[in-house]
Amino acid sequence: MGADLATTERDAPGGRQALALVAFVVVSAAAGSVGNLASGEAVGARYLALDLPTWAPPQAAFGIVWPVLYLLIAVAAWLVWREAGSLVAARRELSLWSAQLLVNAAWPAVFFGAELFWPAVLVIVVIDVLVAATLVAFWRTQRLAAALLIPYLGWLLYATALNVAVAGAN
Repeated sequence: MGADLATTERDAPGGRQALALVAFVVVSAAAGSVGNLASGEAVGARYLALDLPTWAPPQAAFGIVWPVLYLLIAVAAWLVWREAGSLVAARRELSLWSAQLLVNAAWPAVFFGAELFWPAVLVIVVIDVLVAATLVAFWRTQRLAAALLIPYLGWLLYATALNVAVAGAN
């Protein structure tokens, strides 16, 4: 029995680890899907109709960047889960991870769905803070997991600047 208590998720059978990874990917992808659904119809056309700064990314960039980021977000959480040994042991880290995903899923509804650009700035700043806190919490548990969140935080900070520019121009 003592050996069982010492077993961590790193030592768990490969099938259980793979299943957990799939679960983290599904949860991350679901956050993105909810965000897309909350955006409403014809998001691409509405994005292009906005008064955008010259440094705004092309519409096609979002369909490339976000799936990669959601995969990195999922793998980061999985690494923390593995390192901590259980969901309970990683409760603080994964609570922050879950919170940032929930707020991330809400942002498109505010920005695109309701076209409330200034309130969307507040929402995205909350995401920035939550992701930064998640990154710090992950760093304490699993440094590679924290490193995987750096591109996400970088993209969010860029998106925050873009949101401010769009709010000011529209």
